[in-house]
Amino acid sequence: MSPKISFKDVSRVFEVSGRPVFTALDRLSLDIDDGEFITVVGPSGCGKSTAMNIAAGLLPPSSGRVLVDGVEVRGPGPERGVIFQQYALFPWLTVRENVEFGLRLTGMPKAERRKVADHFIDLVNLGHFADSLPKMLSGGMKQRCAIARAYAVNPKILLMDEPFGALDALTRVQLQDQLLQTWSRDRRTVMFITHDVDEAVYLANRVVVMAARPGRLDRIIPVDLPYPRTEEIRLSPEFAALRNEVWRAVYHPRLQQSA
Repeated sequence: MSPKISFKDVSRVFEVSGRPVFTALDRLSLDIDDGEFITVVGPSGCGKSTAMNIAAGLLPPSSGRVLVDGVEVRGPGPERGVIFQQYALFPWLTVRENVEFGLRLTGMPKAERRKVADHFIDLVNLGHFADSLPKMLSGGMKQRCAIARAYAVNPKILLMDEPFGALDALTRVQLQDQLLQTWSRDRRTVMFITHDVDEAVYLANRVVVMAARPGRLDRIIPVDLPYPRTEEIRLSPEFAALRNEVWRAVYHPRLQQSA
């Protein structure tokens, strides 16, 4: 079976006045299977967000290709839902109207739009706030709305760039659990960018570790922990061992190499 997403020798060089000034990504090759949940970690400047933006079709590679279901990515597409750290909600639209927005673009009839939107609003536990404007929501609720909007258009892939990075610790843990519950039901392919090592291990089937300057793939660490993930798993010796392995790979690569 071919991978759902395939990075093939993908590089990205940023230029100023036609001159290269920074190599954000250097010959990244990575396959992500259908239904897989991978997290991507690494130091600042390692190309995590650049890789995701290329996969989303928001940024072209300087060389190499990204394939989705064997077809080269040449721009955004409805099969790829993108969720950023900043919620990107329309402030003048209610929660329901925000979730319906992508469905309107497809020409879906109003009654069906509402039914689909309400399903995903309930899925992220925002049913009591469907008619609220974003200014009435907490940060965690805004992010849940953004997740519902991404899910509503039924993407086969979710590309998530530090979606919980601006949230408090408790809300972050709650949304991690909620995301995993939703993923366990439909098994969409997820590429999740994070700076948080604990988050990376808790969510993923595999943790992709990037190295910086220039951004490149360093290693892939399998996470052999059962789903559903629970608080007991967070506190287990197995989790601690994986967390330490990823931490050393990201922040102390020399120690990892000499171990």
